[in-house]
Amino acid sequence: MSAQKDPADVPEKPKAPADPIDTRLVRRLADILKDTGLTQIEVERGDLKIRVAREVTVAAAQTVYAPAPQMAAPAPAAAPAPVAAAPVAEAPAAPVARTGDLVKSPMVGTVYLQPQPGAEPFAKVGDTVAQGQTLMIIEAMKTMNPVPAPRAGKVVELLVGDSQPVEFGEPLIVLE
Repeated sequence: MSAQKDPADVPEKPKAPADPIDTRLVRRLADILKDTGLTQIEVERGDLKIRVAREVTVAAAQTVYAPAPQMAAPAPAAAPAPVAAAPVAEAPAAPVARTGDLVKSPMVGTVYLQPQPGAEPFAKVGDTVAQGQTLMIIEAMKTMNPVPAPRAGKVVELLVGDSQPVEFGEPLIVLE
């Protein structure tokens, strides 16, 4: 009978946990990420290795800040000038918009009138441009996007300044 062992006398092997991941540890690591502003953290205990990471999106904040200065800057600049000559300043602008074609922004971004700082602008008031010729570039998400002339014509008015944030559909240039 010594060959048979009583099951009660045999020491039990430690059972592997049903879920090898300690969810409390994962939650504590996630809290540390949130509290410290880190984007990832990794912990290693023996054979167990846990990495917790989170994505941080900054693009939304940049989009919110870009239009705010653009809207605030032109309003005060335009307000003092029309006070002295409101009818004169407004009257020429309306016919120009009606007789010419507006080239509008195809995206939200920052307008640059020249290919690099200190270089000649792509187009100036009075220039004659060909269809497809680059009028300016718009930087969106670190990508420079050319704004081509929709048709041949003469640049009558630049409606934006260099390095100015613009919105989708905002008028940029008047072509005649």
